[in-house]
Amino acid sequence: MSDKKEKAVIVGGGLVGALEACFLAKRGVEVHLYEYRDDIRNMEHVAGKSINLSLSVRGRAALAHLGLDLHLTQDYGIPMRARMIHPIQGHTYAVPYGKEDQCIYSVGRRYLNELLLDAGEKFPNLHYHFNYKLTYLDVESGEMVFQSHDVEHKIQSDMVLGCDGAFSNVRKALMRKTRFDFSQEYIPHAYLELCIPPTQGGEFAMPPNYLHIWPRGNFMMIALPNQDKSFTVTLFMPFETFDAITDDTSLLDFFLANFPDSIPLIGQARLIEDYFNIKPSPLVSIKCSPYNYQDKVLILGDAAHAMVPFYGQGMNCGMEDVLILDQYLDKYPQSRLKAFEEYSRTRNIDAKAMCDLAMYNYIEMRDLVAKPSFWIRKRLDSFLHWLMPTSWVPLYTSVTFSRMRYHQCIANRNWQDQTLSGLASVFLCLSGGSVVALCVLSAFVRNPHWLERLQWLREPLAVFPQRVLR
Repeated sequence: MSDKKEKAVIVGGGLVGALEACFLAKRGVEVHLYEYRDDIRNMEHVAGKSINLSLSVRGRAALAHLGLDLHLTQDYGIPMRARMIHPIQGHTYAVPYGKEDQCIYSVGRRYLNELLLDAGEKFPNLHYHFNYKLTYLDVESGEMVFQSHDVEHKIQSDMVLGCDGAFSNVRKALMRKTRFDFSQEYIPHAYLELCIPPTQGGEFAMPPNYLHIWPRGNFMMIALPNQDKSFTVTLFMPFETFDAITDDTSLLDFFLANFPDSIPLIGQARLIEDYFNIKPSPLVSIKCSPYNYQDKVLILGDAAHAMVPFYGQGMNCGMEDVLILDQYLDKYPQSRLKAFEEYSRTRNIDAKAMCDLAMYNYIEMRDLVAKPSFWIRKRLDSFLHWLMPTSWVPLYTSVTFSRMRYHQCIANRNWQDQTLSGLASVFLCLSGGSVVALCVLSAFVRNPHWLERLQWLREPLAVFPQRVLR
């Protein structure tokens, strides 16, 4: 970037757009953010996406550059340290996400958006324009037309950052250029949001420091805690399953058969009212490339890589986009073209990998998480991670609790799968005693107090036969 004060237009005032506006303003760029909605801080109700999000390491790293990380994790966010599984029989059990000090945070989407907009107002070179819809963009020249209250406004900018979501108008302008690859996939499942209110005493109706999951094979329900002591409940099912529920009786019969413990938590009357007042929403995964056109236009967040929400990485990935772009702008201070091109080339690999991981995690959450094989692998990964903390990093840990590149997370998991398959083959060829002795010796050499570290296995080993019998 040159010494001349450049002008940037950001299209989209959501989380990624508001964050990118702050990052560019911090660099001294003259920033204008255009959002098609009203200022979210003045809106009584905000329609659209889920009200709460799972904040993890990647998003926190970006927020830390604005000094917001500690506030969200220490003062506001609700830590979720494990998945709380709700089998159909009614009992529950926890599956930790990682080590004892590792957790993700439930944060309100609106609160975080407002926090970022407030942070941006501290920069005199950052200007907000609400109720402006992009209707035309020439990616060659950076000329744009916005419509606001039936009035057209023509704008010219040195660079345009498209942060306008999965159905991005900036991306549509890029698609009109040659050699732009684009694909989208709607999965056959939809989602619908319900609510578990606080108890009559004003407390959480379930333990709050968990992401609650009701896995049911081809569908599932999850619940995240909110700051007002309620839970946002999201039901994910195939469209045909939603379509088969047509009245109060079929809804209650369905919940009695599949989620019986949730009915007294939600309340029968509220369940009926909320379910039939909201239409199920589709879920789409979008991949495209490249993310830039020369040094004029660049897309970030859902505009570049919309993903299904099952890994909790949509927001975190989008915020990491902003952080990585900032690093490339630092790397090439005299060439925005090089920064945009290298960002697009390297980030595209990781974003596509994360879209695939999000698809996979839906299968894990709705089905595999309830199987003994998943539980055994989770414990094995945790043990090997303790034994070899830098060599054996579980997939979820690498995605959620590290900044390892997403495509490397997948490669790392593939290596682990191959290693375990090889060890299983060796185990079948050798006597069990010699293999166990070798593992014990390795652990003892590494840490003489290793027996104390194995105490956490007692409870799982004690209840495992019971879970298999269930």
